[in-house]
Amino acid sequence: MTTTETIAAEASVLAQTYAPLPVVLTAGRGVWVRDVEGREYLDALAGYSALNFGHTHPLLVAAAEQQLRRLTLTSRAFHNDRLAGFATRLARLCGKDRVLPMNTGAEAVETAIKVARKWAYTRRGLPDGRARIIVAEGNFHGRTTTIVGFSTDPAARTGFGPYDGGFDVVPFGDAAALEAAVTPTTAAVLVEPIQGEAGVIVPPPGYLAAVREICDRRGLLLLADEVQSGLGRTGHTFACDAEEVVPDIYILGKALGGGVLPVSAVVADHEVLGVLGVGEHGSTFGGNPLACAVGEAVVSLLEPGDIQAHVRRLSPVLEDGLARFEALGVLRHRVRGLWAGFDLDPRVASGRRFCEELQHHGVLAKDTHGATVRLAPPLVIDEEELVLLLERVESALLALRRS
Repeated sequence: MTTTETIAAEASVLAQTYAPLPVVLTAGRGVWVRDVEGREYLDALAGYSALNFGHTHPLLVAAAEQQLRRLTLTSRAFHNDRLAGFATRLARLCGKDRVLPMNTGAEAVETAIKVARKWAYTRRGLPDGRARIIVAEGNFHGRTTTIVGFSTDPAARTGFGPYDGGFDVVPFGDAAALEAAVTPTTAAVLVEPIQGEAGVIVPPPGYLAAVREICDRRGLLLLADEVQSGLGRTGHTFACDAEEVVPDIYILGKALGGGVLPVSAVVADHEVLGVLGVGEHGSTFGGNPLACAVGEAVVSLLEPGDIQAHVRRLSPVLEDGLARFEALGVLRHRVRGLWAGFDLDPRVASGRRFCEELQHHGVLAKDTHGATVRLAPPLVIDEEELVLLLERVESALLALRRS
């Protein structure tokens, strides 16, 4: 079918919870994708960082193909021969000793919330049902009813109550406000090291270290949602590494499945994850052999540190390129590794309109919150491709200014 026919067919049967760009993709390799009519695009979204290693990475595809022929699912009612290897290598990558595998990022966040509450009751002695968790304004941790209950985005939150109520919201990047919100029943702090959905919002230097110090001093768990920011995106294995901060719980997803299938995990030490007993949490597909095979291959790509170094080397190219566009209508930009957000002068274009124009120049990106555009190309992008990406962003800006 053509692009128009495919989009019409989708609209006739799908719930309208997305408004995709008008492109229908059919193939991809590395940083490049192709649509049903043969046009090629540079993918500057990478599945919201789920495709950190690019489309159809040969190591990840081979791991999936080999496992597909052997065994795909056992449930956790039985052991499988892939889970221990995956969990051991992932725990080592995180510097922890326990892993709880799940499927999606939202599931992993929900799991971490449950763990933090159970830890507060069994380790700290808080009264059952009283534990509270501090979260940040502008957060995006998923779309379950628990999570949207503490969202500050009306589009995510409105119309889905009643809500849990066990969360206290403070401004992102404000350590003093966070500490002021701590009460005797506070159990944990849940935070994204960098807020991706909000527009790649980077906190002030020292913020994460200050949060870690507050948690240590007040006896709280620090839960780091590294679903988008982790696994190489910022030039470090985890975004927390930039401030040498080690959270009590790593929440991982997206790139952990290599863009092949959903894989997520909560990673912590036994002192924390050990609060869960048999039957208190689980997932039919969590830790399935296929997920473990792909997840272990992902960890093997990160263990040497080469891809993180590659990202750090290219980050200044992205930073310098976006800085040049201030005269073309980019009001502000933020860059960490190969992850950027930039805010457009609304007189030039909305974020959506810019992404539509950028598509005509052969690049796919995603807007958020009106005037903000996010760039997150696969980490395997080379310098020549990154320069081409920036040139096409510039061409799109120039075209919009002329229109």
